[in-house]
Amino acid sequence: MLMPARIPPHKPVDEEPGPEHRLELCRLAVRDDERFEVSDLEVKREGTSYTVDTLMELRSQAPDTELVLIVGADVAAGLPHWRQPEQVLSMARLAVAKRRGTPPAAVEAALQALRGAERAAFFRMPRIAVSSTMIRRRVQAREPIRYIVPDAVIEYIERHHLYRGIN
Repeated sequence: MLMPARIPPHKPVDEEPGPEHRLELCRLAVRDDERFEVSDLEVKREGTSYTVDTLMELRSQAPDTELVLIVGADVAAGLPHWRQPEQVLSMARLAVAKRRGTPPAAVEAALQALRGAERAAFFRMPRIAVSSTMIRRRVQAREPIRYIVPDAVIEYIERHHLYRGIN
């Protein structure tokens, strides 16, 4: 499940297009793959999007479903600074993808003081050298993003003139 934040608390973006555009970009990115779904839960909720609030709502909707939060190592290393990080770990397993620049030891050190840290684990996946920052920079520089994102996403970005003025 992809779920864009209404207002991300930890990741401000220059020239942010707004949650409605990010929601539609998510929908377009996965529309042809039934393994994925897109939720507007955070976009519809007022205020800053805190993961703990989202997990509480998901848990109330499906109490018997195991929740797994997938994050990059850089994000996992910052988990102690999130709102109610131990509550996050109590409601969802934390699946951590390795990221260049954040060694696993740094993640483990950051999480070790948190109750529930044993629910966090690295998972194996091929390294994909694509990030949203890189895509936005390519769009701003008028460089192609074809084969990096689906054609429908490219068309939407072009039609709505997104990410043209970022630094």
